[in-house]
Amino acid sequence: MLETIRISARSSFLARFQALQVGDALKKLQPDLKIQYFFRESLGDKNLTDPLWKMPQKGVFTEDFLEDLLQERTDIVVHSWKDLPTERAPGTEIVATLPRADQRDLLLIKKSSLENIEKTKTVKIFSSSLRRQKNLTDFLSLALPHGPHNIEFSDIRGNIPTRIAKLLAAKEVDGLVLAKAAIDRLLQAPWPEFQELKNELKSSLMQCQWMVLPLSKNPNAAAQGALAIEIKSSRNDLSTFLKKINHAETFEAAQKEREILAGFGGGCHQKIGIAILPRLYGEIEFLQGLTDQGQILDSARLTHSQLQKTISESKKWSSSALRPLIERHELPYNIPGDTNALFVSRISAWRPFKGYVWAAGTETWKQLATLGVWVHGCSEGLGESEDPQIDTLAQQPLQWTKLTHSTSSPSKISGIATYQMKLTAPLSPAFKKEILEANSYFWTSFFLFEAVTSQLPEILNRAHSSGPGNTWLALKEHLMQKGLPSPHIYLSESEWRKLS
Repeated sequence: MLETIRISARSSFLARFQALQVGDALKKLQPDLKIQYFFRESLGDKNLTDPLWKMPQKGVFTEDFLEDLLQERTDIVVHSWKDLPTERAPGTEIVATLPRADQRDLLLIKKSSLENIEKTKTVKIFSSSLRRQKNLTDFLSLALPHGPHNIEFSDIRGNIPTRIAKLLAAKEVDGLVLAKAAIDRLLQAPWPEFQELKNELKSSLMQCQWMVLPLSKNPNAAAQGALAIEIKSSRNDLSTFLKKINHAETFEAAQKEREILAGFGGGCHQKIGIAILPRLYGEIEFLQGLTDQGQILDSARLTHSQLQKTISESKKWSSSALRPLIERHELPYNIPGDTNALFVSRISAWRPFKGYVWAAGTETWKQLATLGVWVHGCSEGLGESEDPQIDTLAQQPLQWTKLTHSTSSPSKISGIATYQMKLTAPLSPAFKKEILEANSYFWTSFFLFEAVTSQLPEILNRAHSSGPGNTWLALKEHLMQKGLPSPHIYLSESEWRKLS
């Protein structure tokens, strides 16, 4: 039994939070354990002039603690895992982590800048991250209301409170991109020493509009949102103890992201974002960026899923072919008075609303932005099971309502039908022939699946696929009730076509 554990970390509020979080986890495991904390600045904290990617040293936030571990002046160092070099020095190892915080990035835009942004179509944003600059320039041009916009980036250094203060003080800069996990953690910190900072952050956020940036367009820095618990390699006693608090899913995902990044031959300051998302139906990987050798990276895939199968059949058909035959008719609607957040399934479902707006995917997001709507984030096309995780940012509980159509699949979010859909006519002989010749189908909605299979029930026992979310769940329930195999699942129709 260990009687005392010495935990070291950087002296920033965020680093203190992470160290205290580890200490609390260990105390729950062994209540009589004594924890000693040691906080100090790293090289990266002292040099606030140079952008990180220009600094020659690897691990500018982490290497200062290496000798303390090797000389056993401390037992544990707690890091933000993304700060660690992909190549570790011998003698220490990462043995554990805690459950991952939100791995997405967050954009803050000063409310005082909104009018000028709309007028000039130019947005100036603080961020020293080459990854963010590469991956966000095109997306933000269309994701902000009344776009497209010209996006310009400026370097910034400092801890989270410092960067936010610089944003609010800067007359020529409109926005700031930072890790959402950092804001979430600081706002949720339960320790009294954080209370003044929490109040300051809440006040600062009230002066900003914000949006949670999608991983499919802006994958995180490798291991962002995860903390790393580092020890001297020979400390088997500590390793055994710490593995009891290890969150295996987070550890595996963070390791995979770092291995993928290292495979491109550079460190953590490359223009590369890599996000691994473990889900019940498989593991999602988003990869975006530009390598040091000039290779453009742009991929999204779903792997390691028992539900995803390679379809060898040569003839495929997608219900997207029926779009020209769909009629939409508006319906009277009434959004409940206590609703302060909307989930918008499709642009055709949108109705004017003042409150928090969440889109089903990035295309719906961009379409809403052209209407002048501020979108706070999206579900990446992965369905309503994706938790927005924005109550902390909103500083209030959110009451959600989904805007959708009258024949949408059952939903865990209370839904309001703002329109109805129907096919303009029965399927023509030519359409029926095309559908019947296929043996693999991709469904963009359960409504179209029902419309087609009601006229062509003979295709029910063939291979069916869809993206994640309510369509797949409804397909699965319908097919299983008939004793037929579960539908396959892909991130998108394009992935279905490529992997088939």
